[in-house]
Formats: sequence, C-alpha cells, structure tokens
Amino acid sequence: MERMMGHSDTPVRRILNYASEHFTKHLPIVYVHTVVERGADGKLVVRGLYISDDISGFDKGAALSLKVNFEMLDAPLKKVVVYLDPSEFKSTWLGNKSIYRTRMAMADGGELIVLAPGLKEFGEDKEIDRLIRKYGYRGTPADAGGSQGQSRIAEQSQRGGTFHSWLVGSRFNITYCPGQLTRQEIESVNFQYADLKQMTQRYDPAKLKDGWNTMPDGEKIFTSRTRRSVVGISGTIQGLTKQTKHRGKQG
Repeated sequence: MERMMGHSDTPVRRILNYASEHFTKHLPIVYVHTVVERGADGKLVVRGLYISDDISGFDKGAALSLKVNFEMLDAPLKKVVVYLDPSEFKSTWLGNKSIYRTRMAMADGGELIVLAPGLKEFGEDKEIDRLIRKYGYRGTPADAGGSQGQSRIAEQSQRGGTFHSWLVGSRFNITYCPGQLTRQEIESVNFQYADLKQMTQRYDPAKLKDGWNTMPDGEKIFTSRTRRSVVGISGTIQGLTKQTKHRGKQG
C-alpha cells in the first residue's frame, strides 16, 4: 500500500488508462475531478476542479491533492496516538483509516495506539463483521497462502469486499483501545489491546494537540485525528505527476 498511496502512476491506474485507451477511446467521455481538503474548522473545502477528456485532469488533480492532503515529516514516527470520534467510528472497518493514513510514516518497530471510545464491532454489516471475527486481520502473506487464506479470499469475493488485510503486519505494532469490545475480541482478530480508560488518562485527546507532543515524563508522541491528512516521510513519495505508459483517456 505504501508503494501506491501518493502516486498517480500505479498498477491500478495503468489498467484503467489502458482500458480507456483501447476500449472507450471512441466515446465522448469527459472526466471531472475534484480535490477536497478539510479546513481548520473541520469542514470540507473544494481546492481544485479539473475537467478533461484525457489523463491530464487526473494528473493535475493528483499533484494538488499531494499538496493539500499529505503532511510530510522529516523522520519516521516511533509512537503515534490516533483518536477516533465516537459519533463517527464504531467499527474497525472505518476505524482502520487510522492505520492507512499513518502507516507510511511509521517507523519499523513503532507503535500505533488507537483510542476508540465508540468501537463496538468490526464490520459495518453483520456478514462482514462475522467474516472478520472468523478470519481476523492476518496480513497479506498469511492471506495468500494455505487453505484458510484461500477460503478467506473466496468468502471475501462472494461479498465483493476486502478486510484490508494489508493493514496488519510485522513492521509496526497496532494497539486498539476500544470502548465496547473486550480484550479477547480485539486480540482474536490479531490487534493488540489496551485499556481505554488508562490510555486516555495518559494520552488525553482533550489536552493533546495534533502533531508533536511531549509527555510529562519526556516521551515524545505524534498525535493525529482521522480527519487529518495522510502522513508520510519527505522523499518517500516521488513521481506523483510521472507520466504513465498508457496515456489515452482517463479511466
């Protein structure tokens, strides 16, 4: 996932561009792209509107999106604390935004702590919740191999969805602090568990500011809310406006 986020030239984009060039080139298709940023007041603001009949609109929009929706840091993060608004985030299905929006900046061996007072389930519907409870978040290598991995992929395909299995791996640790799920439930899907009350007392969202914070004992943490931009390391996201091999019309 780190190799794709922040880049306009990706394998998926190449497939769409190829299909556009070879199968829909004769159609009068016009592409409209918007770039949206969340302002300081929490409201969404349109920062760019690009209309074209080829790839140029997407390239320009992607370049602007990198500027307004990515926060670049100088060094990897050892510890990140993310607070999930309980009125919005009640499942890991949505709450895992805390992972993919910070994972590019996480240091190897680092820890992501997710304060989730509203967390009460894994999936947004009963069937997805059942499948996540059955298979858990195991990581791509585990999903790709073995009969259980194949069974999981088959069931996901029938549902037309994915568990975002790439979210969990061995590169850094993910600790969930849920409001309404037990330790057993959290650990059964391969996340680490911590008590919400204890962790909130130490990392009080009401007192911490977005960005760097120094705790009373000298510990330095990076605090992020899910409405913040995607966080990355300067120099690791390159070639956003790189021209793709298959130009054609936008897919």
